[in-house]
Amino acid sequence: MDVPTWAWLLTLAVAAAVLTFDVIHVARNPHVPSTREVATVLGIYVSAAVLFGIGLWYAEGGERGTEFFAGWLTEYSLSIDNLFIFIIIMAKFGVPGRFQQTALLWGIIIAIVLRTIFIFVGAAAINQFAWVFYIFGAFLIYTAVKLATESHDEEDDWEPNGIIKWFQRTVPSTTEWSSKLFTKENGKRVATPIFIVVIALGMTDLLFALDSIPAIYGLTKEPYIVLTANLFALMGLRQLYFLIGGLLKKLVYMSLGLSVLLAFIGVKLILHALHENTLPFINGGEHVGVPEIPITVSLGAIVLILGVTTVASLWKSNRDAKQGIDSSH
Repeated sequence: MDVPTWAWLLTLAVAAAVLTFDVIHVARNPHVPSTREVATVLGIYVSAAVLFGIGLWYAEGGERGTEFFAGWLTEYSLSIDNLFIFIIIMAKFGVPGRFQQTALLWGIIIAIVLRTIFIFVGAAAINQFAWVFYIFGAFLIYTAVKLATESHDEEDDWEPNGIIKWFQRTVPSTTEWSSKLFTKENGKRVATPIFIVVIALGMTDLLFALDSIPAIYGLTKEPYIVLTANLFALMGLRQLYFLIGGLLKKLVYMSLGLSVLLAFIGVKLILHALHENTLPFINGGEHVGVPEIPITVSLGAIVLILGVTTVASLWKSNRDAKQGIDSSH
C-alpha cells in the first residue's frame, strides 16, 4: 500500500485540527456533557470511521478495508477496557465532573503522540526483522493470560507509580482545580491538579499501547491503517467515557473476552512468524509450512468474540441484579 506523503500529512493535520478545536472548546466551557451531546459527537466519530473504512475499501481493495475495520474494532475494544482504569484514576484524584473532559482530552492527546511513535518504531522493526512477530505474538499471549487471571478488584487497587509521585513532589502546584494545566499563584507559574491527572492518564496509556500496537500489527502490516485505526478509536474515547461509564460495570466478562481476542491475535502472529521464518534455529532458517489466518476470518472472529462477550456480560449483570448480587466483583 503506497500512501503518498500528502495523505499522511493531511491525516495528521485533520486530527490535529479536531483536537485543537476540542481543547479550545473544552477550556472555554468546562462542563459535564449531557448524554445527548456525547451520543451525537460519538455518532459523528463512528460514522466518520465507517465512511473512511468504506472509502479505503473502494480505493485499495476489500482486503485493506477489512484490515481497517478489524484493527479499528480491536483498538476500540481495548480502549473500552482502558476506561475502567481511567474511571479509577479520576476517582483516586477526586477530579470534579466538569473538569474530567479536560483531563481526558489531554490524556488522549498524549496517547495519540505516544502511539504514533510506537507505530513508526513497530513498522521499522517489522521491516528490518521478521522475527519480531514472534515477540509480538508471545507478548500478546502472555498479556491475554494475565488479563484473564486478574480481577477488577486488583485494578481498583491502582496507585500512582514512582514517576507520578516524583512529579507530585517536585513540580510546584496548587490545589485549586482549573481547566488549565498551569496557572499563576502569587506571581509564580504552578501546575494545577489537572496536570498530575493528565500525567497519570498518559503513563497509563503508555502501558496500554504495549499490547494494542502489537495487536493491530497482527491484523495489518500497513502503518497507515494502524495509524488511522488508532486515531478513530481514540478520538471518540472521551465521549465513550461519559456515555457508558455506568455500563462498564455491567461488562463483567470484558476482560475475559479481550484476553481471548489478544490470544487469538497472538496465535495469528506466531503462525505468520513461522510462515515468514528466517531464524536459523527454527526449521534450519526456512519458512515453516503452517496455515495463516485470513483477515476475513480475523474480522469475523473479532466480531464474534466481542458480540458474545457483550451479550453474556449483560445477561449475567441483569440476572445478578434481579437476585441482588453485585456482579462487578
